Amino acid sequence: MRIYKQLTSILAATLLITGCATVETESWQNCAIGGALLGGAAGAFVEGATEVAVGAAVGGTIGGLICGDEPVVVPGAEPDTDNDGVVDSRDECPDTPVGAIVDSKGCTSDADGDGVADYKDQCPGSAPGAKVNELGCAKALVLEGVNFYTASAELTESAKTILLPIAVAHSKYHGDVSLLITGHTDSQGKDAYNQDLSERRASSVRAFMITHGSDANRLTTDGYGESKPIADNGTKEGRAKNRRVEITVKK
Repeated sequence: MRIYKQLTSILAATLLITGCATVETESWQNCAIGGALLGGAAGAFVEGATEVAVGAAVGGTIGGLICGDEPVVVPGAEPDTDNDGVVDSRDECPDTPVGAIVDSKGCTSDADGDGVADYKDQCPGSAPGAKVNELGCAKALVLEGVNFYTASAELTESAKTILLPIAVAHSKYHGDVSLLITGHTDSQGKDAYNQDLSERRASSVRAFMITHGSDANRLTTDGYGESKPIADNGTKEGRAKNRRVEITVKK
């Protein structure tokens, strides 16, 4: 008989705990009543009338303690509409673009203080007070490292790696900004050849950006050949700097 009593007690406790765990808005009194009924039933099944009273008293006490004197409310996850990791109730910038790095307030950082958030700033580190364009640049953006195979308008693989995030940024964050892509060469070779080469290289960059999401209607090109050097063509280093592609915001 003692074994039956132990088994029944375990069953009653299990039912009581399970029932209380599902309570969301019921008061603790209901849980206590449920515990009393279960405890009383267990006592009657095992021992008789005496155990009914004892079981009911103990069951009622346990029921009230388990459920507590406050309703048990199942908490829900707070929404994070822009998926930046900061819930809406604390998000001071609720429309952050996907992938942007934000602070604890849900806002993007602007390390150089130029008014263009870091995630879309193509010229980080602008001088304090500098007037910049929509790309975050105070002047033309020189595509450093975007090179071509010798005497060719074909982009090198390393150039594509550098150009890819620029193309993606334009399509995602600057889709309403029109850009002018210009090609430049050093002074070696004939003027006419350099002019043609500069135009083809600018067009090659444009084609790559379009392939990776940029709006074709927002990109135009031009070539200046060797007419606008930024370094001394008399040195190898200077010529390397003059062979370049630049991007400016088209007004």
